[in-house]
Amino acid sequence: MKKWITGLAASSLLVLGLAGCGTSNDSASSDNDKLVVSASNVPHAEILEEAKPILKKKGIDLEIEVAQDYIIPNKALATKRVDANYFQHVPYLNSVLKDNPSYKFVSAGAIHVEPIGIYSKKYKSLKDLPQGGTVVMRDAVSEQGRILSIFEQQGVIKLKKGVDKVDAQIKDIVDNPKKLKFKANVEAGLLPQVYKNDQGDAVVINANYALDAGLDPVKDPIAVESTKDNPYANIITVRKGDENKKKIKELVAVLQSKEIKDFIKEKYKGAVLPVSK
Repeated sequence: MKKWITGLAASSLLVLGLAGCGTSNDSASSDNDKLVVSASNVPHAEILEEAKPILKKKGIDLEIEVAQDYIIPNKALATKRVDANYFQHVPYLNSVLKDNPSYKFVSAGAIHVEPIGIYSKKYKSLKDLPQGGTVVMRDAVSEQGRILSIFEQQGVIKLKKGVDKVDAQIKDIVDNPKKLKFKANVEAGLLPQVYKNDQGDAVVINANYALDAGLDPVKDPIAVESTKDNPYANIITVRKGDENKKKIKELVAVLQSKEIKDFIKEKYKGAVLPVSK
């Protein structure tokens, strides 16, 4: 498994390198009627495509830059190549800001939630996982608490008493009767392939990558996180101060409108849920 994942990681780095070859001079348009947004392919870019004609009627020409990873959108925002990005939730953004003090980003508004799922080709529930089983996760500390909370809610592990579930990490597990091995060492976009190749007893996959890989995030997982009081809503991220710009406010308003909410509900059948605003 280690060799296989290493190969995948190398491929991912190559893609990242090629995708990041633009220069900071390719700044977003300052034209009042143009708005450039970097977004993940599914569902973010699809949702933006649905919003595009609505924004056009409001005099805003929306341009969408599709990103294949979670690094490029924030780099593009920092270098002013785009006006906003749409792919991350607040806990992830906070971790990015902690690691990159020069980034001055804020949320302009929450749009949707993608319930994260745990997949397995061998087992039908988390309680069926074997002694010493391996759980393959995304290589992001900001997601660990989110994932471990599912295992705790299912009674498979216990986390340290009093720990904030959003900030919880693998090291905060205090009871693990099955001695499960949580491996947070795979880039998010590669997790569907890890699952399809039956690597690991369980694989945790973000809904956007599951959809992009042809999986059903509602029917296929053996466990899915709760959406009640979920802090992981995907947001429109902008440079601090830009959240008050008219075209950013219009973008958020359209994405939070009934028309777009109905589109999300109909297209994604519960795999993606609009925020309840």
